[in-house]
Amino acid sequence: MKAIETTATINESGQLTLDKSLGFIKPQRVRVIVLLSEDDETDPDETPTEVVIEGIRQGLHEALTGQTLPLSEMWSGIDAE
Repeated sequence: MKAIETTATINESGQLTLDKSLGFIKPQRVRVIVLLSEDDETDPDETPTEVVIEGIRQGLHEALTGQTLPLSEMWSGIDAE
């Protein structure tokens, strides 16, 4: 048996919708374990809204003031196989 961790949303009908495809070729039955957060529990993978907004502000400021790199330079020094 193989375990895969992903995220999903439960709709009003109680059905799960995966956030992205698992990429399997053939349809098959699976076992599902659902982990629900408590009301006072925060998701460790969730970036706080304040951090996201600050990142957007910083990116916009850099774009407006010309503090950008050409796309060709962004890959400089990255070794891809």
